[in-house]
Amino acid sequence: MRLSKPEYVTETVLAVFRTYGRLIDWGDRFVAPFGLTSARWKMLGALALSHQPLTAPQVAASMGVSRQGAQKQLSTLIMDGLVAKHSNPHHQRSPLCQLTPKGTEIYAAIEHSWNAHAEELCADLNLDDILAAQRVLATLYEKHAIDAE
Repeated sequence: MRLSKPEYVTETVLAVFRTYGRLIDWGDRFVAPFGLTSARWKMLGALALSHQPLTAPQVAASMGVSRQGAQKQLSTLIMDGLVAKHSNPHHQRSPLCQLTPKGTEIYAAIEHSWNAHAEELCADLNLDDILAAQRVLATLYEKHAIDAE
């Protein structure tokens, strides 16, 4: 039986939910040798990919997590010496965070391992499918923005 277009969208969203859970579990195992969890890996990634210091709300927004969730993980990363906190001249109560040399080193090692894994994934995926998935996910993301309601 052929599904309707809304049913296919529903199936896609359900697949995203299942995949998200699996990726978090897989990510926890993947970064465990580096002393991290998926949540902390995301925080390091946000800082590494920004190429500039960020506040906790900026980190949260870039990774789609709550400000409180980002703050909790950043606090742990600061205690672990992977992230440094600096005063923010634009907002005294919202310090800027950036990777320390140790954080940069660990993120680079994770990125190296991830790139090898991504290469393995490419064996089962063609570029057109990857690009189509990116377009669908981007549309779902945009259509579900809180301020769009």
